[in-house]
Order: sequence, then structure tokens, then C-alpha cells
Amino acid sequence: MNDYNAPQDLLHDKVILITGAGDGIGAQAARTYAAHGATCILLGRTVSKLEAVYDDIIALGGNEPAIVPLDLKGATPSHYQQMAQTIIDQFGRLDGVLHNASILGHLSAFKDIDAKEWQDVMQVNLNAMVYMTQALIPALEKAPNASVIFTSSSVGRKGRAFWGTYAVSKFATEGVMQTLADEYQNKSLRFNCINPGATRTHMRAQAFPAENPETLKQPSDIMPTYLYLMGNDSLATNGQSLDCQPK
Repeated sequence: MNDYNAPQDLLHDKVILITGAGDGIGAQAARTYAAHGATCILLGRTVSKLEAVYDDIIALGGNEPAIVPLDLKGATPSHYQQMAQTIIDQFGRLDGVLHNASILGHLSAFKDIDAKEWQDVMQVNLNAMVYMTQALIPALEKAPNASVIFTSSSVGRKGRAFWGTYAVSKFATEGVMQTLADEYQNKSLRFNCINPGATRTHMRAQAFPAENPETLKQPSDIMPTYLYLMGNDSLATNGQSLDCQPK
């Protein structure tokens, strides 16, 4: 999957929602999906960043994206229900979701985790993802086949000292994916996780401020796995957690 060579029309006529689409991996995924024929729904907190990605897609000759400004920290299930109904009304269905948006929180000893920060990280990384997925399933079920990609991490598979809040949110993400994949086994809707690995993003710089970013892969370098899981070549892949940069 890491060297997957996607056909140019892989995502032709597909409608795909990307969270955290304003920068980093989310922005690159949106540009990449659009370049392969998708109509992208760009969801993020900062309108100016979403508009910049919108402009990039239009400049590359892609389908006109939709923009959904939404702060996951404050959004409620009713916001996601309204968004899902708007998607059905406008597009008739949803072919894919990339749950990319996450926040890191501070790295600290477990005993020192701040309660408010714990709640904020769980709200964005877990609760918002769960409520949004629940709301979007009817739209996803209207597609001939649909793919939901969750973003995981190596610390969501094996806990790491001082990464407690973020790690627990990613362990939970893996659990959500596995539960849904089992519920929808042999159906038209599939669920998988991606671990992007060490990638040149703002979150990586937060976590490893002394690291030389020149040693890291760019978001564009890891897109083959994102394309594979979103396109029809992965129809039989369900309940898997894939590494973009396997060791």
C-alpha cells in the first residue's frame, strides 16, 4: 500500500469529507483526493486555511470543494446531524470520510495530566469523531461502497511514557474502528485506521521541537496509503490498521 500507484480516475465521482483539512496531512489529502477526481468537503476550524486549500484545488482543475467551518471542540451531535442532512441534500450520498483532525495536548507524567486538557483532547480526538461518524453513516450507506479512515498513531497501539492523553485517545480510536469494522463486515461500508508515522507537520513539531524537520517525510510522501484505502482497490480491506511508514 505504501507504494500504491493510484489510477488518475481512482476517485472519480466520489464525495469525500476530510476533517482537519486546513493544513498538514488533511490539506494534502484533500488536494490529492481532488487530483484523482473526488469532490472534497473540507472541514476545519480556520476558514482562511480552508479557503487556501479550496483555491489550490480549483487552480489544479479539481471539482469545486465544499467548505464546512466547524470547531470540533465545541460542536455537538446536533451539529453533525445537520451537516449530514446537508450532505445528503446537496450530494445525495457520501463515499468517504477521512478523520484526520486531532490535537496533541501537553506531554506530561500521567499524574500531572490537567483535567480540562484531558477533556479537550478526548472531545476532539474521540467524541467528535464518534458523534460525526454516527451522524454520517446514513449518508455513507447511500453510496455503492464507502470508506471511513481513522487516524491512529504508534502510541495508540503501545502506550508511551508521558504521552498519556494523546495515546489513550488513539487507543480508543483503534477500538472504535475495530468495533465498526466488525459491525459492518461483508457490507458496503468499511472502516480502517492509518498511522501516518513521523511526518513534517505542526503537531510533530509540537511533540519533538528539537527534531530536524528535514529528516521527515512530507505529507505528500505518504499519500499512497490514503489513496489506497479511499479507492475501490481496497474494497476487501476492513478492520485493518495500516502504517504509512512501516519500520
